[in-house]
Amino acid sequence: MFRLSREPLDPVALRQSRLDPRGGAFVSFEGRVRDQNEGRRVLALEYEAYGELAEKEGARILAEARAKFTLLDVACAHRTGRLGLGELAVWVGVTAAHRDAAFTACRYIIDECKVRVPVWKKEHYSDGASEWLNSAVCGDHTGLAKDG
Repeated sequence: MFRLSREPLDPVALRQSRLDPRGGAFVSFEGRVRDQNEGRRVLALEYEAYGELAEKEGARILAEARAKFTLLDVACAHRTGRLGLGELAVWVGVTAAHRDAAFTACRYIIDECKVRVPVWKKEHYSDGASEWLNSAVCGDHTGLAKDG
């Protein structure tokens, strides 16, 4: 399941729906709005997405993760719209029989989503300026994604 949401994400509900008695491991990632980026004070973020394509590409990434790793369940949800400091922007959850597959798949999913899913981020700064950022600069395909 990959989905976009204009409404706040509920990590407890998302996690609960991923639990499986066969799973020995559950790993999640929560990307939240932070108060700075590259030395600039950030007040808010705004996300826009090409909805239909984002959901198709997100589903494709989740299918790839299922094919690459031994997983029991996998999901990703991404916010759109304006978000304040500390709000949850993206959530990834992976259930697997073993921790290595869960950790590796979770990292794979967030890295691939940041590069491939057409979601754009606009940062709003304390000096009144705002700037659209290219999500592709936030990660790469080497598995060593930059923070962002």
